[in-house]
Amino acid sequence: MLISRIKPLNLIRYLSFAVANLLIIGCSSFPGTSQKTLPTATLHSAQTSSANNYNYLIGPGDQLNIFVWRNPEVSGSFSVRPDGKITTSLVEDIDASGLTPAQLARKIEQQLGVFLKDPVVTVTVNRFVGPYSEQVRVIGEAAQPRAINYAKFMTLLDVMIAVGGLTEYADGNDAVLIRIVDGSQKEYPLAISDLIQSGDIKANVDILPGDVIVIPESWF
Repeated sequence: MLISRIKPLNLIRYLSFAVANLLIIGCSSFPGTSQKTLPTATLHSAQTSSANNYNYLIGPGDQLNIFVWRNPEVSGSFSVRPDGKITTSLVEDIDASGLTPAQLARKIEQQLGVFLKDPVVTVTVNRFVGPYSEQVRVIGEAAQPRAINYAKFMTLLDVMIAVGGLTEYADGNDAVLIRIVDGSQKEYPLAISDLIQSGDIKANVDILPGDVIVIPESWF
């Protein structure tokens, strides 16, 4: 059996990594249960598919500054709620997540037009989080596995710097990049060890919003 060949000290790490992969794929049922299933995770495509046309999209947790010209009483700072909406001084429950600041400004202008004559709105972002669909996630044997806010023209090297590189147990050259393309999951091989340990710049690749990087452990 494969497990019998694994070093005892690595067995717990092996099982933990296997569980993490199951959580990504989504589990449909538990053994021994009847008529009880868990919903399968839905694969969401990132809303930005190319770095060349990337525009920052507002997401839950963003802090927005909304300025209404000549109407300081309805201007102010507002947080995007976990449901992706904001509530302003005059208008409740405005969908903000997934919009650019300019798109949100036009939307607010339309709704404020009920109360104000020809409102002019400017939206700026003071704290950047972005929608979950655009965050880059690194799991497995990174020094600091986490989700990272995407930045235009981000590369694999930028991501690895952000997560502190690899652990001593990592098998960086067997890492994979998971990307959702037209609703389907695609996997691409990565050579992270060559990139950050050997300085092979050819191993550096472009990262797109919504990418997931899985770094396995070296078992032997």
